[in-house]
Amino acid sequence: MPVALRAFVALLAVALAVQAVMLFTPLLGDGVTFASEASYDFLMLGAAVLCGARAVLVRRERVAWALMATGLASYSLGNVSWSILFAGMESPPFPSVSDALWLALYPFAYAAIVLLVRSRMPHLDSRLWLDGAIAVLTVSALSAAVVFDAVQEATGGDRAAVITNLAYPIGDMLLAGLVIGVMAAGRGRLDLTWVVFAVGALVFAAADGIYAYTVAKGTYVEGGPLDILWPIGALTIGLAAWQPRWRRQRMGDELPSIAVPVALALTGLSLLVFNQSEDMNELALALDTAAMLAVVWRFAMTHSDSKANLIISRRQARTDALTGLGNRFLLMRDGAAALADDEDVEPHLLLLFDLDGFKNYNDSYGHPAGDALLCRLGARLAAAVGEDGTTYRMGGDEFCVLVRWAPGRDHAPVVVACRSALSEEGDGFRVGASCGHAMLPGDGADISEALRVADRRLYAEKHSGRVPAGEQSAGVLRRALDEWDADLGSHGRTVAVLAGAVACRLGLDDEAVGRVVAAAELHDVGKIALPRDILGKPGPLDDEEWAYVRRHTLIGERIVQAAPALVGVGRLIRSSHERWDGAGYPDGLAGDEIPLGSQIVFICDAFSAMTSDRPYRRAMSEEAAAAELRRTAGAHFAPAVVEAFLAARAAALVPA
Repeated sequence: MPVALRAFVALLAVALAVQAVMLFTPLLGDGVTFASEASYDFLMLGAAVLCGARAVLVRRERVAWALMATGLASYSLGNVSWSILFAGMESPPFPSVSDALWLALYPFAYAAIVLLVRSRMPHLDSRLWLDGAIAVLTVSALSAAVVFDAVQEATGGDRAAVITNLAYPIGDMLLAGLVIGVMAAGRGRLDLTWVVFAVGALVFAAADGIYAYTVAKGTYVEGGPLDILWPIGALTIGLAAWQPRWRRQRMGDELPSIAVPVALALTGLSLLVFNQSEDMNELALALDTAAMLAVVWRFAMTHSDSKANLIISRRQARTDALTGLGNRFLLMRDGAAALADDEDVEPHLLLLFDLDGFKNYNDSYGHPAGDALLCRLGARLAAAVGEDGTTYRMGGDEFCVLVRWAPGRDHAPVVVACRSALSEEGDGFRVGASCGHAMLPGDGADISEALRVADRRLYAEKHSGRVPAGEQSAGVLRRALDEWDADLGSHGRTVAVLAGAVACRLGLDDEAVGRVVAAAELHDVGKIALPRDILGKPGPLDDEEWAYVRRHTLIGERIVQAAPALVGVGRLIRSSHERWDGAGYPDGLAGDEIPLGSQIVFICDAFSAMTSDRPYRRAMSEEAAAAELRRTAGAHFAPAVVEAFLAARAAALVPA
């Protein structure tokens, strides 16, 4: 709020205090009466100015606040015109121009509320909107029951007078209903603007309702304490325009509570009970009936949504979210049903599969690609099993099949078909499946025991003495490196020991540590394609020779990638000479762009090189090499990995 406007608000506060003193203190005299009327008109017009200033100075919700300002200005002009034209008359005309100006407030206020609702609560659940409608109908029925009868009984004169008399309570009734309806619909989403606006509108509507009721009953006293409520309500609305957009939204508001419709339903029922002893007017009865029908509709919606959510939750409880296959819960239920205590238990075959090569695929191509592969394999497995059984995903890369089985039937063809469904091969990767089986009944008293039997058989197959493909490939390359240059092979093994210790220090899992160790051991494999005279040159290399040397990481990557089981290792070798500051090769990667495994290999390779004799220099001491790593951390090397290396060395994890 601008400074000038703050000063204006302070002036309005003083005027309100003066107005309160004049209304609550029995002062007499025409001057005091005139001052009270002037102060009252100033306060009402001031509220319009606050809303108008908001529309002029702030672009957001400009139209809504301009409409509100227009409505309050019209109401203020109604007060001024009454004071000037009709206040001194013994029988002022009714309806008059002042009534037209006063009543004009309502359509402007309704339009402003609708625009503010559209701006601040654009995406409400249909149940929340229905809660708002129930609130509008209930509050309107309550207002009609209390005020409308008294006004209607006191209304007389021609048609225009009757319509004008009834327009006031109807206008207030709708204003209060709209505000409370918005509060009911937007609970939890309402900011401070709405809270202040609602207070002001309700105070204003309450003042009008009390005034209409006391006039109808002949008990209204002009200049009494009631008169302070109109300016308080109007000023509160004006101040609402300048409240910050402070949100009170809570998690879970998208699931509307039934507390509000229940409370409104109880109010509506109370009115219906009251109608049995004291006849309500037709308008109140119609509004209350509509509110009760809306409550029934709301509860029907809640029941329908709850039923749909229950169906979804039951399906989700039995279904794997990624593949759509059954999950472990469904397998346990189906397995228990297959082993039901019955004389004619139907035999079932339980097959448990674990994917081979999936971890490397996931690491090489990313988790989205891995998820897509799991979906494809799961769909193929379900198609291979067909209607004879059910397919499940146990989690991760484990699948399970439960099929009805005839005694004496050979399960090998089914296993072959399922393995084929769970296999995929492409450029640089191959995914297959190991299998374990169990019979129900026969291999376990329950499904859990049968799963343990199948699991033992699966891992017996996985580790049945076969050397993993990755280890076979790495062994061939290590032997080739040793045969070409024994020193390079020895250096690679030293770097591998260092890298394994650092990778463990950094908390990498076993598979990741294995890839780092393999990359460290083979990081120089590309040098077998370089001329020996360059590698063994006793002096510094020239630019052309350096260009040859810097190709060895790319050559090493190509060599290693020829073995599908080492796809993830090739990427680490390629980046094993990238520097933290981006000045390395071959891609000029920097910072966290460099794979963590490559950062580890680079540091361990540098330490081993610095502490070994070379044709062009003598070895450093380990302390000097460690100091050099610390000095160049953040430039050549990743600071966190340097710290892990030094910590592992201090803990004697890195061999001295």
